[in-house]
Amino acid sequence: MPSSRAVWLGARFTALDGVRGARTDRDMPEVSAAFLELGTVRLELLRAGPGPQAGPTLIYLHEGLGSAQDWTGLMLRLVTETGLGAVAYTRQGYGASSPVERPRPLDYLEREARDVLPAILDALSIHRCVLIGHSDGATIATLAAATGDPRIHGAVLIAPHVFAEDVTLAGIEQAKAAFERGGLRRALARRHDDVEGAFYGWCDAWLAPLRRDWSIVPALCGVTVPIAIIQGDKDPYGSSRQAELIAQYSHGPVGITNISDVGHFPHRDKPEIIEQEIMNLIRI
Repeated sequence: MPSSRAVWLGARFTALDGVRGARTDRDMPEVSAAFLELGTVRLELLRAGPGPQAGPTLIYLHEGLGSAQDWTGLMLRLVTETGLGAVAYTRQGYGASSPVERPRPLDYLEREARDVLPAILDALSIHRCVLIGHSDGATIATLAAATGDPRIHGAVLIAPHVFAEDVTLAGIEQAKAAFERGGLRRALARRHDDVEGAFYGWCDAWLAPLRRDWSIVPALCGVTVPIAIIQGDKDPYGSSRQAELIAQYSHGPVGITNISDVGHFPHRDKPEIIEQEIMNLIRI
């Protein structure tokens, strides 16, 4: 296990927009920014609410082109509503975290669930948690739950991937074209220190020829904790088949919420539904 330490920063984030250094409403909790050092890797970390001694911690896992800052609004609303602590981290290769060597290995999601997430829980002394993941982050949450780690008490999966679906690969091809035209590149450059590494690390891993055979369905039998799945019916990166397979092969309770007229970001488009599903899960 690599050595770890958290280097806390002076910045604070607003309740809704996650702008660095902005003033926070006195009635709202604050999000503290830090770098967590795991060996030679430095990960951007956001934390809000009470520490892990107060109860389960909500752990937020971002999508394939995202970062911890995607979650600031949802984190703060749920800290306020539940009284539980919250942690979001930016994976290596994204945001302000350490750059990643490319190409990423095809099992980069499996490695994140098996090695990195447990090391973060160790470093932050988190003994009980609920995982909240989006897209790649939802896949990592699924894989982590399948390990049987007793610290993981449940997971909320937003637009998860458990096999390489044709619609997923087609959506990534379209994103690649948008990036190379420049518009997506400019948008992502506002969020990632190494925008090329963030985009191509994700894109090239998904579009590698061997990726078409990728599936974590065999691992799903290891999932025994409660799972809530949220899927938009207009998601250009995946269909309801992903959720159906999780429900079919997992050995714990699984609930599926299909949302009409919503794409790949239901937590942005319908945040009230996501918040309710999380609230329902943590009451189990």
